[in-house]
Amino acid sequence: MKQALTLPRLKAMKSQNKPIAMLTAYDYPSAMLSEEAGVDIILVGDSLGNVVLGYDTTVPVTLDDMVYHTRAVVRGAPGTMVVTDMPFATYRLGPEATLRNAARIMQEGGAHAVKLEGGAELTDEIRLLTSAGIPVLGHIGLTPQSVHQIGGYRVQGKSNEEAEKLLQDAKALEQAGAFGVVLELVTEELAAAVTHSIGIPTIGIGAGRGCDGQVLVYHDLLRYGSGIRDKKMVKSYANIGDTIRSAITEYVDEVKTKAFPEEKHSFPLDQSSVQSLSSKLYGGEGK
Repeated sequence: MKQALTLPRLKAMKSQNKPIAMLTAYDYPSAMLSEEAGVDIILVGDSLGNVVLGYDTTVPVTLDDMVYHTRAVVRGAPGTMVVTDMPFATYRLGPEATLRNAARIMQEGGAHAVKLEGGAELTDEIRLLTSAGIPVLGHIGLTPQSVHQIGGYRVQGKSNEEAEKLLQDAKALEQAGAFGVVLELVTEELAAAVTHSIGIPTIGIGAGRGCDGQVLVYHDLLRYGSGIRDKKMVKSYANIGDTIRSAITEYVDEVKTKAFPEEKHSFPLDQSSVQSLSSKLYGGEGK
């Protein structure tokens, strides 16, 4: 069976210039398919709030939601590193609450690591978690849990001040013990500079070609869903949504017209049993 990446092997991929393929997954079948396809890391992202649970943002996603979906993913991909987002308001609450919530994700969910959104302000919490044996993946740039505070989904790092802060945040996360950093919606030049300035892997989403790896949302990659919007930072490799919709439409039509089920989809009795059943039901009148 495939063996999940270890943190030393993951760090070696950076030094050996081996790109890291990361993908979100939220349930058993998507995790199975991701593992079979050779994904290095599966992220159980709180983006499940948008693409699975139907929320407008990730803010309503709960810790129970993340634990539930992590369990399903771990069952589907036992040979792949699984990282789970700590959702909104489950950290930055003081050391005891942060540790307790992260421990639930590891113990109940079975994740190999957790991901936190934020920069240098999280260093104490990251040190706490890593000292307790909980690996942490950082996440800076666009941080969806803070979308209301940062003014929407906009590219980060365009000004000198933003760029300097992001660079310092990445270094602070490394020094605090994070094993990697997700860079979301960051200018390509800045993401490349960050990647070369730290010794831990960077995973980009909308951050250009200079990162050590890339991550996409499962539903964006496959256009799995209804009303999937085109996004500059996303490449779709299939259009599963149209295929599924077409198949369900055909099924509904065949049920309505009684084209399904056909005789080949049924399980007939043998003739003697038919006669016996008819006798019981119809007093011997059946044939």
